[in-house]
Amino acid sequence: MKSLFIVHIIFLLSLYNYGNAQELKSPNGEFEMKFSLEDDGRPTYQLSYKDQEVIKPSYLGFELKDDDTSLVNNFKISDTNTSTFDETWQPVWGEEKDIRNHYNELAVTLKQNKTNRIMRIRFRLFDEGLGFRYEFPKQEHLVYFVIKDEKSQFAMTGDHTAFWIPGDYDTQEYDYTKSKLSEINEKFDNAVTGNASQEQFSKTGVQTALMLKTDAGLYINLHEAALLNYPCMHLNLDEDTMVFESWLTPDVNGDKGYMQAPCNSPWRTIIASDDARDILKSKITLNLNEPCAIEDTSWITPVKYIGVWWEMITGKSSWSYTDELPAVQLGITDYSKVKPNDTHAANNTKVKRYIDFAAKHGFDGVLVEGWNEGWEDWFGKSKDYVFDFVTPYPDFDVDEIHKYAKSKGVKMIMHHETSGATRNYERHMEKAYQFMKDNGYDAVKSGYVGNIIPRGEHHYSQYIVNHYQYAIEKAADYEVMVNAHEAVRPTGICRTYPNLIGNESARGTEFQAFGGSKPNHVTVLPFTRLIGGPMDYTPGIFEMDISKLNPDNNSHVNSTIANQLALYVTMYSPLQMAADLPEHYEQFMDAFQFIKDVAIDWDKSIYLEAEPGAYITVARKEKGSNSWFVGNVNGTTPRTSTIKLDFLDEGKKYEAIIYADAKDAHYKTNPQAYKIKTKKVTSRSKLSHLSVPGGGYAISIKEVN
Repeated sequence: MKSLFIVHIIFLLSLYNYGNAQELKSPNGEFEMKFSLEDDGRPTYQLSYKDQEVIKPSYLGFELKDDDTSLVNNFKISDTNTSTFDETWQPVWGEEKDIRNHYNELAVTLKQNKTNRIMRIRFRLFDEGLGFRYEFPKQEHLVYFVIKDEKSQFAMTGDHTAFWIPGDYDTQEYDYTKSKLSEINEKFDNAVTGNASQEQFSKTGVQTALMLKTDAGLYINLHEAALLNYPCMHLNLDEDTMVFESWLTPDVNGDKGYMQAPCNSPWRTIIASDDARDILKSKITLNLNEPCAIEDTSWITPVKYIGVWWEMITGKSSWSYTDELPAVQLGITDYSKVKPNDTHAANNTKVKRYIDFAAKHGFDGVLVEGWNEGWEDWFGKSKDYVFDFVTPYPDFDVDEIHKYAKSKGVKMIMHHETSGATRNYERHMEKAYQFMKDNGYDAVKSGYVGNIIPRGEHHYSQYIVNHYQYAIEKAADYEVMVNAHEAVRPTGICRTYPNLIGNESARGTEFQAFGGSKPNHVTVLPFTRLIGGPMDYTPGIFEMDISKLNPDNNSHVNSTIANQLALYVTMYSPLQMAADLPEHYEQFMDAFQFIKDVAIDWDKSIYLEAEPGAYITVARKEKGSNSWFVGNVNGTTPRTSTIKLDFLDEGKKYEAIIYADAKDAHYKTNPQAYKIKTKKVTSRSKLSHLSVPGGGYAISIKEVN
């Protein structure tokens, strides 16, 4: 990862000093941030875009535990520094070959009267928006401290429309609710029904990334970047004032964060534009993270994979080898003495079938879940058993499968379900990673289903956030790529540790087998969850009627086949799964061709159309190639999508293969209705296609000689 050029000059930027007030402008001059101290020494900031107010004057600071003097007021400015920074860097994988990191910066050093404590607030203003964080330099009067509350505020200018999920401390796996800010409290109980108890929530809070739209048509996104050694931030809304305030995930004692100076908070981010496409293409979250910490990244490669997973999620097959009490409870260490069931999916015969399919159709890897001992107890009554991540069931021969996959040119992907027992995972981690390397596994899907053990911790508290980071860094030592499920939602850490090749941390495809997701769900996720990094969404479902896999499961996948194809483009990830069963793909091989052809690493990405909750259309150029792929996903209202192909090279001819909804397609009543046509196109071409409810289209565009 090399910068193409770096400019770092300390200078006066449009910074006006009126006693305690400063102003900072973005490089293009469209954003302006104002910082000031009120009469009582309380720090405030405000933000505008093209002379429109984005954030009204908002307070900053902290309340500390067991401390009579908190860091909220009685400050004076002891120093200010301004700078500009402009570089272009190349990610190991990504939506763009080159990413520009260009901002103007203001660092305000505050000293508290009487206590002489020092707190610095660093603002970075980009052409897309603002990032700010708190810094505590090494000092005499503040060394160890415990955060009671972070008091960062985001004062809204009105009753905006929001796409939100509840402020749960342990999951993001919700459908999004669209409402006015004033309706969040009213709709909160309905939004959390069936997911968790009220004790797991932050008051009437919402999670980030939070997507907002004003009545004037301004799009605003609130999130955080570089979440390290700190709890995850939610946002609590005061409906009387329309002010959001940060609410940190507490630990088992109710404390928010244990700090030791010198230290920093994560960045708080505000992205804004009058064009929704600008929110999607913003790279603020990545740019606020540190450069790559891995010297040799040659082993980190994007992956397209299949796996023995969907049939288990739907209930067609099982993770566990036996339905009896586990051997460990019976005092037996030999599973051959336990009666196996006939539904265990991770067996040699079935896995070889998936390996053969992957080899035939050009997939990089095969993921196998349920291969290791302990699943019947974890899904059973006691949960006393915890996994060791190295001991297979009798019907899964690790060595035999490794040799078979290698002979076919296919890589196996490991699965580590921790069952939320993070300390157990840390005890076994190095042995488990070494076991992976010894058996040819270069990537692992880790899971954290259930309550965190030790009891009382939350998935997003500081202690557990540190565990996720430890797992990523330890994996890098063994040259292992990580796809973390049920972990904290990403905040751009993949720039620093690009072996974090994917996350779940949102409501993925699996919920289509648990009763379904809203048909417009995939038109919201890129504006929310994907702001922080790629998602292992596991698309590619062709059989929408789950009862055909499991007669006891009446769920329905709320999507058309064309929509499922488009997800490989609109839901950016360097880790993409073809999640359905091989036999379902074999019924629709003409549509499956797009999944085989679509790239997973890109030189350039162009957002052609976008409206949160309604539609998204993206064009991406394959890395190192002149081929383009286009994806469109639609919400609940049918519409005709018209796009220009002016992103193609002038004077060149291309062939476009278009996979679109049929006229009578519908996500609920006719989801498998699609049409495929081939058309010659150039940079002057326009294409129009009907996108039905829950539908869309996908296009493969290749240069022809």
